[in-house]
Amino acid sequence: MRFALLLLALATPLQAQTTPVFADADRAEKVRATADAVDEKFREYAERRRMPGFAYGVVLDGELLYSGGFGYARLLPPTPVTNRSLFRIASMSKSVTAMAILQLRDAGKLALDDPISDYLPEAARLEMLTSDAPEITIRHLLTHSAGFPEDNPWGDRQLADSDEELRSLVESGVSFSNVPGVEYEYSNLGFALLGQIVQEVGGMDFRDYTRTQIFEPLGMMSTVWEYESANPDRLALGYDWVDDAWINIPLEHHGAFGAMGGLITSIEDFTAYVALHLQAWPPRSDPDTGPLKRSSLREMHHPWQFAGVMANYRYPTGRECPSARAYAFGLRWVEDCEGRIMIGHSGGLPGFGSNWTMMPEYGLAVMSFDNITYGATSTLNTAVLDGIIAAAGLQPRELPASDILQQRKRELAALLPAWTDAEESGIFAENFFMDNRVSDLVDRSMALFAGAGQIVGVGDLRAVNQLRGSFVIEGLERNIEVFFTLTPEPVPLIQQVRMRVLE
Repeated sequence: MRFALLLLALATPLQAQTTPVFADADRAEKVRATADAVDEKFREYAERRRMPGFAYGVVLDGELLYSGGFGYARLLPPTPVTNRSLFRIASMSKSVTAMAILQLRDAGKLALDDPISDYLPEAARLEMLTSDAPEITIRHLLTHSAGFPEDNPWGDRQLADSDEELRSLVESGVSFSNVPGVEYEYSNLGFALLGQIVQEVGGMDFRDYTRTQIFEPLGMMSTVWEYESANPDRLALGYDWVDDAWINIPLEHHGAFGAMGGLITSIEDFTAYVALHLQAWPPRSDPDTGPLKRSSLREMHHPWQFAGVMANYRYPTGRECPSARAYAFGLRWVEDCEGRIMIGHSGGLPGFGSNWTMMPEYGLAVMSFDNITYGATSTLNTAVLDGIIAAAGLQPRELPASDILQQRKRELAALLPAWTDAEESGIFAENFFMDNRVSDLVDRSMALFAGAGQIVGVGDLRAVNQLRGSFVIEGLERNIEVFFTLTPEPVPLIQQVRMRVLE
C-alpha cells in the first residue's frame, strides 16, 4: 500500500499542451497593483536627476498595462509629458536597424556572414590592423565586433552627417582598435554602416524602408527619424542642466548616423515594437504574422558576442547577484545569478536618455524616456522589473511537457523503488544499463525511499525542454526529486536518471 497513491497518480495520462502558460492567471491584476509604487520610483528618480520630462510604460503579455508621464516635454511653452510625447530614443534605435537587416536576410537579399565590402565598395580599401585579419562581415557590425573603437560620445555628434560624408570617412581610412571577430567594443559607426547596407539592399532610403517595412505594419504611425516630420505639438525637446539653469540642446537632423541612434517615438507607439519582441516567445506553431519572423526575432535576442561578467553586480535593493552580459543583434543581453534573462537597450544623446528592458520568460517589459543629456535609466528599469516581479509574485512561463516526456515519467515512476523488470521494460536506451548496474540502482533508490517515509503523492512533471524534465515523489518525511533525460532517437528512450532527497 506504500505506493498506492503514487500508482494512482500515474493512472491517468496528461495531455501535453502546445504553448507554455503562466501559472498565475491573475497576473495582469497583480502587475497593475504595482502602478503606484512604480510611478513613485520613477518620479523620485526624475526629480533627483533634474529631468525636465519623463515618460514610462509597463508592458505585460503585449499590453501596455499602465504608463505615466511627469514634467515637461518642452519648457517653453510648458508642454506636459504624456505617453504620446515623442522623444528621441538614441541607441534604442539600433535594434530597429538590426531588424531591417534580418528582414533583408530572410528575403534572401543578403547573408549575415557576407563581407560588408559586397555592399559598401569603400570598405574593400580599409587597411586592417594585421595581415591575418578577416574581412568585416555584417554579423561583425551587428554584434559590435568589427574591430572599430568604442565611439561614444564622438558618434553622438555625427548624427546628421550625410551619406556622402560617412562613405568618405570609410574611404579615407578608419582606425581600428582590434581585428574583427575577437572582442566586443561598442561602435556607433558600425550601425551607421548597417543603415547604409539597408539602403543599398532594400532599394530605398533608410527612413522609407523602416517606415514601410516595420513601423506602418506595427501601427507606429507617429514614429519618425527626422524631427521636422514629427508632430510639433508632441515633440519633446532636449535639455541639459548647466549653471543651475536648463539650456536647450538643439535637435539634429536625420543623417547617415541616424541608423545608430536617431529614432523619435512615444511610449504609446513603442509599445507595439516591444509587444512584437515579447510575442516571439515561446517557440510555437501559431501563424507567424509579424513584420519579422518569430524565429528571426529570437535570433535577435540570442547572446552572440560575449561582453563580460559582472562578478560584483548588485540589484538596487542591495541583493548580490553576479551576472553575465553579452550583445545580441542590436540588443543587450544579461543573465543574472537566478537564471533570469533581460534583453533590451539603453540610449543616450545630448538632450536625451532612454532604456527598454524585457524579460521574455515573464512576458514583462519596462520602457522609459527622458529629455536630459544621457539621462541613464538602465539600472532604474532593472530595479523596476525586479520590484514588479517580487511585488506581484510573478513566475516564469511553465513549459508543458511533451507527450513522450509524460509517458516516460509514468513508466519510470512505476518501476520505483525496486526497478522491477527495468531491463525488460523497453523504456531505457542502450547505454543506460551499461552505465548503471541494476543492483546499484536498486540499492540507491531503496535507501532514498526509506528516508522519505510513506509516499503520499507524485508532483507534476516540470519540463526543462521537450526531452528533459523532473518530478517530485512526495513522502511524509522527505521528498525525492527524480530527474531524467531522453535520447534523440525517433522514439526517445531514457538515457539518464538522477535522484536526490530534497532537504
